[in-house]
Amino acid sequence: MTVTPQAPPKTRRVVFPFTAIVGQEEMKLSLMLNVIDPKIGGVMIMGDRGTGKSTTIRALADLLPEIDVVANDPFNSDPNDPDLMSDEVRQKVDEAIPLTIAKKKVAMVDLPLGATEDRVCGTIDIEKALSEGVKAFEPGLLAKANRGILYVDEVNLLDDHLVDVLLDSAASGWNTVEREGISIRHPARFVLVGSGNPEEGELRPQLLDRFGMHAEIHTVKEPPLRVKIVEQRAEFDGNPLSFLEKYNLEQEELQRKLVEAQNLLPSVELDYDLRVKISEVCSELDVDGLRGDIVTNRAAKALAALEGRTTVTVDDIRRVIVLCLRHRLRKDPLESIDSGYKVLKAFNRVFGLEENS
Repeated sequence: MTVTPQAPPKTRRVVFPFTAIVGQEEMKLSLMLNVIDPKIGGVMIMGDRGTGKSTTIRALADLLPEIDVVANDPFNSDPNDPDLMSDEVRQKVDEAIPLTIAKKKVAMVDLPLGATEDRVCGTIDIEKALSEGVKAFEPGLLAKANRGILYVDEVNLLDDHLVDVLLDSAASGWNTVEREGISIRHPARFVLVGSGNPEEGELRPQLLDRFGMHAEIHTVKEPPLRVKIVEQRAEFDGNPLSFLEKYNLEQEELQRKLVEAQNLLPSVELDYDLRVKISEVCSELDVDGLRGDIVTNRAAKALAALEGRTTVTVDDIRRVIVLCLRHRLRKDPLESIDSGYKVLKAFNRVFGLEENS
């Protein structure tokens, strides 16, 4: 196997460092847990305009370590994992043809609001397929996002059909394109991140339920914190490289923590009694289906791994359960109580904790 050198880092676009972002703990935690375990199913971030949603997501993608990919492969195929290889690469492996490996930054793909299904999924050149007998496939954004992060801003304004396509690919890890009897599929395993402003309309409940986690973010109210954010931004815009230098050690430390958590995750245990209690909370809140149970289990394990532990605690569950369940509750238009508060109330009751804990 040959390895191709990587372009020098200084040619890359400078991105605001993740560790310098002030506040918005819900959003940061949800994103990190999804990076540790992409099977959590992505995160929907709902909040006010100008609260740093896009900045945070770009910062996270930039923080992640480089990955090994098969050089010149449009799907970012993993040279070692058959589940993350395109059919072409898998065929080469089967035939023992040596692969050229390159290092690549984790992709962060922006999905524009006006994107068509062809742009998202890719297209098959029927004419070429018929005349030359080859499967001529033009990869789309899902191919580019494989093993990376797919970010959809204003997801509540996106066509429902496209949201469905994205969620299906995110859940199955594959994208299949079928045209005129020709079928092509490729790996599409990515962390799906959607963001939106509640003022512009809610996502349909059945689509919202397919997102693993739901973070709510609000504009920072404390004047000293607002001043700090404004000063940081001005400092970064004035001299990005010197600003990055200040956060270098913190960035490296967090990157190391995330990699260690990914490796530790398979060893994390969640007690049977705690699993029963998680399901009890879901049952008490009348959550439809079992997605809520599954995601809460996964998120609690990912949090334990992030903190370097192999056993999930009640506190881990408390810290993730609102993020995993608040968007799965049935909406009552006359109810004024916040859904996150309802989840915590049910959690405290089932786990026998004090109301103010």
